[in-house]
Amino acid sequence: MNLVLQGAALGRDSLAQLVALTGANHVVTLGPAAYRLTGVTEQAAIEPFCAERAMDFAWVPEERRLAELRLLALDMDSTLVTIESIDEMGDVLGIKDAVAAVTEQAMHGRIDYAESLRRRVALLTGLEEAALEDILEQRMHLSPGAEALIGKCREYGIRTLLVSGGFTVFTERLKARLGLDYALSNVLEIAHGRLTGRVLGEIVDGRAKARKLAEIRNALGAARAQTVAIGDGANDIPMLAEAGVSVAFRAKPVVREHATHTLDHVGLDGVLNLFI
Repeated sequence: MNLVLQGAALGRDSLAQLVALTGANHVVTLGPAAYRLTGVTEQAAIEPFCAERAMDFAWVPEERRLAELRLLALDMDSTLVTIESIDEMGDVLGIKDAVAAVTEQAMHGRIDYAESLRRRVALLTGLEEAALEDILEQRMHLSPGAEALIGKCREYGIRTLLVSGGFTVFTERLKARLGLDYALSNVLEIAHGRLTGRVLGEIVDGRAKARKLAEIRNALGAARAQTVAIGDGANDIPMLAEAGVSVAFRAKPVVREHATHTLDHVGLDGVLNLFI
């Protein structure tokens, strides 16, 4: 078993303490604030050790290899990008708080996602289509480490899937910008240059995300262990369950319970350190 720690630089004394605590046989420095301890025994004391130092930690099987990974799936809002795009759409209309309140309930799993989306999109009735372009250009920033993670996937031939309860106007642009292989999201109905307040077709909820991951995994002939899913909200839980490695990225508490790993302090490229 390996122990991966990342998020803060550790001095020699702290590393020696970790070696003694876990029985590690070797320490590999992965970066200025990332380490892999090999041959460890899991210890409950690692959690408070890392909490005190604002570090992420992960118990990682020794046999896990990035070269064997076939598919990486990730959510868009608050995962690939730093914003909740639908909340920003509400901000343009001056109703961000009303939209965000429903988003928050949905991400914590307190209300059905499909119903929450219908309610929020209805609030956006009349929003000009041009405002979506402004959000893309001015507000939609990639999460730290996103380009490094996706670039490494491309280098290793790992297919990438962006699967979102958000909207195609955003996911298709991100897909093209980052060179992603697949994308799935919701389609907004637009008439005369304005949102009608309705979504076209089947709503992409948690179940739809999971189905898409499984569909692509099967088409690739990949095993579950060769897939990774990354998300932050309750509607990502079914997708996380479909993956061999699941990462709760700066996620809601309910999501952490369903993920194999949690990243709170490092960027998306921290996922790469969970593999050799």
